[in-house]
Order: sequence, then structure tokens, then C-alpha cells
Amino acid sequence: MPKKAKPTENGKEEGPVPSKRVKVEAIGGAFTLNFDSPSSLFESLISPIKTETFFKKFWEKKPLLIQRDDPALATYYQSLFRLTDLKSLCSQGMYYGRDMNVCRCVHGKKKVLNKDGKVHFLQLRKDFDRKRATIQFHQPQRFKDELWKIQEKLECYFGSLVGSNVYITPAGSQGLPPHYDDVEVFILQLEGEKHWRLYPPTVALACEYSVESEACLGAPTHEFTLKPGDLLYFPRGTIHQADTPPGLAHSTHVTISTYQKNSWADFLLDTISGLVFDAAKEDVELRSGIPRQLLMQVETPVATRRLNGFLRTLAERLEGTKELLSSDMKKDFVTHRLPPYYVGDGTELSAPGGKLPRLDSTVRLQFKDHIILTVGPDENRPDEAQEKMVYIYHSLKNRREIHMMGNEETKPCGLRFPLSHVDALKQIWNSSAISVKNLKLTTDEEKENLVLSLWTECLIQVV
Repeated sequence: MPKKAKPTENGKEEGPVPSKRVKVEAIGGAFTLNFDSPSSLFESLISPIKTETFFKKFWEKKPLLIQRDDPALATYYQSLFRLTDLKSLCSQGMYYGRDMNVCRCVHGKKKVLNKDGKVHFLQLRKDFDRKRATIQFHQPQRFKDELWKIQEKLECYFGSLVGSNVYITPAGSQGLPPHYDDVEVFILQLEGEKHWRLYPPTVALACEYSVESEACLGAPTHEFTLKPGDLLYFPRGTIHQADTPPGLAHSTHVTISTYQKNSWADFLLDTISGLVFDAAKEDVELRSGIPRQLLMQVETPVATRRLNGFLRTLAERLEGTKELLSSDMKKDFVTHRLPPYYVGDGTELSAPGGKLPRLDSTVRLQFKDHIILTVGPDENRPDEAQEKMVYIYHSLKNRREIHMMGNEETKPCGLRFPLSHVDALKQIWNSSAISVKNLKLTTDEEKENLVLSLWTECLIQVV
């Protein structure tokens, strides 16, 4: 195994010497993330590393540690979540398992110390102090506005769901055994200090979670201590473990994660079924039956050759199409992501505002980062009569309080139109502003009805 080394702010690995501290410039004496756009938010989050450098050298490749010695940044990070926040959160009705886990790593294994039912703060604090247990708080963006604001922008930036967990660990304790995850991970150190050890992946870009035996790990490739204001990134599959050093204050960090089940393999599995369904409507060979007793055979060379030919036909069909790909991944993303960040109860998004669009109006799309456009079968008709429709889904009415919880069935919000409307919708999508009368539809009535539907759903505004 490689000798201990530290990932530095420029990505180069150094020997076991103190890594250079990176000063993050604070504007006006206080650090703030730049929320002007999704890209500006991410740029400020990994500053001073440039975005181009990050994706070229680190993303899905190797860990990045950014250590900062900036009191203003440390103060901002501490405001994201504190140990003291748990008292007020518990009063809102938190439950073991759903909202929190209490655990400790004992002899390389995770020991869960959850009670049953509702979490009571005094009992939680007792387990924290006496049993040296780690408190894992699930999806704090449901309750903490600033994390909602950060993660909503990151979902726009990555085009993927972004979840988070807070880990609060007492001094001289470790919450989780060595393991790797199936997500890209960004660690923000909020309170105290956390000692980290990273090891090379046994499975590059892993697609599942796994606990690793410490006896098989060898020496860590990276070892360092995070302090408030520091940021750590590592790719999925990176084996890691972390503990709070003895004699220090407790540690609080938030793990922000993304790109779960977001690989090319996932996308291929998602799109191939729709491609086969469409091709089978036109190709009688795809509709013909498989050979008798094929499913009973051990070796099927003839079937393999036939499948090879079908796949080549599908590839040629895909190469020549300009249609929107029907995608359940798109629908799943827009259905379960965070709604746009705003102050208040969201009533301003429950009804359209501004002028009513007319034929002589000029309109533009709003909340574009929260909208997807896709094509799929008409779900309201029986299978034998299904025709393609164009769907426009959005996350404006999503419920923040169930984000990433996975325990409630939700349906996507949006509209459906005849496939003949796809070009007009693409015009609106691709234009900064467009005149309603210039939309590619046959009649003025269709044009007005289209923009009125979008306006009612708060997706466009008159400019």
C-alpha cells in the first residue's frame, strides 16, 4: 500500500507533513456562498479550486481536501447545523430510524443504539455523553433553510438528487466502521475536529454500499484532520473511516452526497426499454416469438446471435433519431428533488402572477432549472391504443419535508400535450423570450392554449 499522504488543495499528494492551509478570500469581512446561479454556488463551495480543474482531476477519480483557516467561513459552516439544534428539532417530533440513528463503531462493527419511537432530547444527550454514541441526523435540509438553499442549487447544478446527513460524534469515539458508499461525497466540517483516514477503492465507482474489514485495509493513502470551514470530496467507492480525537470538543460534519444510480449503465437500462417498445411497433421480427423451449436450454448460441443483430438495429435507430428520449430517470429526479428555495410558505408559487399571456404576448420560461421535457406513452389510454405524448414535469410543488426520505408515494407535477406540440415547447425551452404568435403550432387557438396552460402552472411569464 502507498505511504501515508495528504491530498492538497492543488491535488498533488505530499508526504506526511502539514498540508498548506488555503486562505479563502472573504468579501466584506464575512464569508458567504455565491447563490447567484447553480454554477456560482458550486464554484464558491470548492473555492479556491477551479471548476474545470475539479472535474478534470478529481471528480470520480481521487479525493480532494481543501483546508481553510478562515474564521468567517468557520462561523458560516457552524451555522448550518449545531449540536444545540437537536433540542428544538426533537420538540418537533423526530423518530428513531426515520429521522435519527444513534450508533457507535465497536470492534470494527456498527452497533445501533436506537430506542423505539419518538426521540427525546434528554435521552439522546445521555446516550451521546455516556455511551459515546454518534448521532446521525437524516436529511437536515428538511428543517435547516440554509442547507435547503445549498442543496437545491446543487441539484440544479448536477441534475441529480442531492441528499445529506449530519454526523455528531463525541470526543474519543467513532460512529461507523470503515466502508464505502455508492455516492459522490462532499464533507463540510461544521463543529470541532474530525480525524479521517481514506483507503483506495476495492471497487472503482461502486454502485452499492459496503462495510470493509479493517484487518484487510492496510495503511491509509490519506490521513488528516478536518476543522470548521474545511471541505473534503471523495468519489464513490472510496473506503473511509473517521473519528473525533480524544480530549477535544465533539465533531459535527455534514455529508452532502449526489450521483446515486446516475451512471451510463443506469441511463442505458432506463432508455433501452422505451427504444425496444418503439422499435417493436415497426419491426415485425421483434414481435415474433422466441424459439420453442429457449428458456429451458443451457446454451443459446443462436439466440445470442439474434440478440446481437437486434442490438445493432436498435443502435442504428438511436443514431438516426432526434426525438426526446423517454426516461423514467428524468421523471424520478423531478418528482423527488427539492422545490425552489424561497422564504415563506410558498404561496407565491401556488398561483400564477403577472399578466395573462395572449397571442400578441412575448413569454419566457421561468424556473427552467426545475423543469424537464420528455416524451412518453399516453398513460391514460389502454396499452393497445397508447400513443406518444410530450410531458413537461416540474418540482415547483414538491414537498421539502419528505425530500430523500423514500417513504411516501409521490406523483410528478406537470402537464401533457399532444406530440404535435413538441416543437413549440422546444422553442420556448431554447429561447430567452419568444412571441406567442411565432410558436410552431397550426392554429392561434393552440398557441394561446399552450401558453395559458404553462402560465397557470407558473412555468412561464409575460415579458
